Amino acid sequence: MRLRPIGHLETPFATRADCPRNGRQFDPAPVCVAVIAPEFAPALTGLDGFSHLILLYWLGPQPDALVVTPRSDGMSHGVFATRAPVRPNPIGLSVVVFDGMDTPLRLRVRHLDCLDGTPLIDIKPYIARTDCEPTATRGWLPP
Repeated sequence: MRLRPIGHLETPFATRADCPRNGRQFDPAPVCVAVIAPEFAPALTGLDGFSHLILLYWLGPQPDALVVTPRSDGMSHGVFATRAPVRPNPIGLSVVVFDGMDTPLRLRVRHLDCLDGTPLIDIKPYIARTDCEPTATRGWLPP
């Protein structure tokens, strides 16, 4: 299997300590940019009508961790029961607000929580009737 980045993300976060725990932590959220490689320009056709996007990105080398102790309850949880960035395959996912394009290859987005220069691996339009699950439960998280 070969993963092929389609571009990179420009954010104001230079170190892991700078990154928010959640991209919705800041109000107002900083404007970030998804820079798309020129060969993928045709794949952006039709994207301009969407208000939100799902971005998938590669978080880079991570230490092995299968159990995470989150701050909320002090209990240990498996990494697959958390949104922690330390994962066996460090793939990040963010639902972002899409504020349009600076240029044909630069998408303005808000609510990212990754380092500047993070490789972008995919973009999907957020479609509320498909992607939203109003009856979803919260598992071990408090109400």
